[in-house]
Amino acid sequence: MWVLALIFLAAACVFSLGVTLWVICSQFFTVHIPAAVGHPVKLRVLHCIFQLLVTWGMIFEKLRICSTPQFIRFVHDLPPLKYDPDVVVTDFRFGTIPVKLYQPKASTCTLKPGIVYYHGGGGAMGSLKTHHGICSRLCKESDSVVLAVGYRQLPKHKFPVPVRDCLVATIYFLKSLDAYGVDPARVVVCGDSLGGGIATVVCQKLVDRPDLPRIRAQILIYAGLQALDLQTPSFQQNKNIPLLNWSFGWYCFSQYLDFSSSWQEVIMKGAHLPAKVWEKYRKWLGPENIPERFKKSGYRPMPPEPVNEAAYLEVSVVLDVMCSPLIAEDDVVSQLPETCIVSCEYDALRDDSLLYKKRLEDLGVPVTWRHMTDGFHGVLSTIDMSFFHFPCSTRILNALVHFIKGL
Repeated sequence: MWVLALIFLAAACVFSLGVTLWVICSQFFTVHIPAAVGHPVKLRVLHCIFQLLVTWGMIFEKLRICSTPQFIRFVHDLPPLKYDPDVVVTDFRFGTIPVKLYQPKASTCTLKPGIVYYHGGGGAMGSLKTHHGICSRLCKESDSVVLAVGYRQLPKHKFPVPVRDCLVATIYFLKSLDAYGVDPARVVVCGDSLGGGIATVVCQKLVDRPDLPRIRAQILIYAGLQALDLQTPSFQQNKNIPLLNWSFGWYCFSQYLDFSSSWQEVIMKGAHLPAKVWEKYRKWLGPENIPERFKKSGYRPMPPEPVNEAAYLEVSVVLDVMCSPLIAEDDVVSQLPETCIVSCEYDALRDDSLLYKKRLEDLGVPVTWRHMTDGFHGVLSTIDMSFFHFPCSTRILNALVHFIKGL
């Protein structure tokens, strides 16, 4: 019995070592780390760790132990939370939706700005715990009340469940601002990555609700704002750059929108939508709307191929404005409040921010744009990672704080 146990243990160790070596070696051939990020070695190590988590998650999923998203979130949520003595944190629920409320400890009689924060992670990762440090610092440094929403995620809950959860939680919050000492004239919605897209949808959905306080501003941090075109300049240039490389990005994309991953090549060729759809939205999505300096290298225009009707029937969900708020109609977008957009140079989703920035400005919506020339997707999440901290994350937080204080 002991001999069998030792053999099994040795086999498990050899297998684990093999997986680790495979992940490390493969990323040198598939991942590009730009020197301009400032700490390329640090980013490579961070990506190796992340890719190892994803790989083990997929192994456990194949073995039917747990799903990939569940494993990633489990590991990400293991480190204990660090609490700031100047911030009061309260956990509770709006109905069935878990939230964390962050309030400055120093009591004052004046009402404070309110920030509703939706975390990123593509529906597969991210949680109230992973974004605790961001929300705590945002609360303290901007002297605001922050509500972080713990929406339901993959694998059980796909689009549009996360969006609806965030919309419901936001409405609950807007109806009870007095209880939290929040100024109804200074409520901000904010999110990173998928959370940035959700913030946009929430803003659009509530823009004409006379029964609720009007949202004062929206903050979109390297947000995912459209799911139609996966051949934008930034996607072509940055699809092999961490932390959002193509393999993991496609996994999140297909799982979140709940369609078969077999349509990958069709979607990459633009054959998932008919010509009339591409023509209708070209005025907003066309590469001519992106400044030339972002198209100088690594970009090749690719006209969409003839439509694959079967693919169109299955993936037409990408045309839902709750999935692609960038294509909302002008009469909605023109009513949106002041906006702060943060984009990163080395981010596959960079051009979503640039396209939405142009739409807002063309319709007269005030926009504050902060572009991080050394930034990559997910960099804000490194703000409390000690050794893996990137200075860019602090600059992003400072930009958010400055924007909020100026409202």
